[in-house]
Amino acid sequence: MKNEKFIIGKESKKKNPLRDKSYAFAINIVRLSQGLVKEKKEFVLSKQILRSGTSVGALIRESEFAASKADFINKLTVSLKEANETEYWLMLLYDTDYLDKQNFESLRTECKELIAMLVSSIKTSKEI
Repeated sequence: MKNEKFIIGKESKKKNPLRDKSYAFAINIVRLSQGLVKEKKEFVLSKQILRSGTSVGALIRESEFAASKADFINKLTVSLKEANETEYWLMLLYDTDYLDKQNFESLRTECKELIAMLVSSIKTSKEI
């Protein structure tokens, strides 16, 4: 039950894949940041990726209560920018040997999936 996320409100039993994926990604980013600090004693880059990686989901949550369609699109667009920034930090951590190949590929795949979902959601919202 701990891992199940539901939309609160009228559709309380319907899952939201973007919300769920971004939350799971944020958990993985928090764990990465914790490991970087504890095991590698890396504090600056760990804070950067923690900020951008957790912002993705926070902005998606904010979009659920957007004041208008334009506000909704804006929140998702900022979330997309944060996801893109997170991919940058992942690449930098990998290329500077703070992140091993397996963890890098796993997190980067998650990040790219979020980027694709956000692009699709933004595009669909603009068409409606």
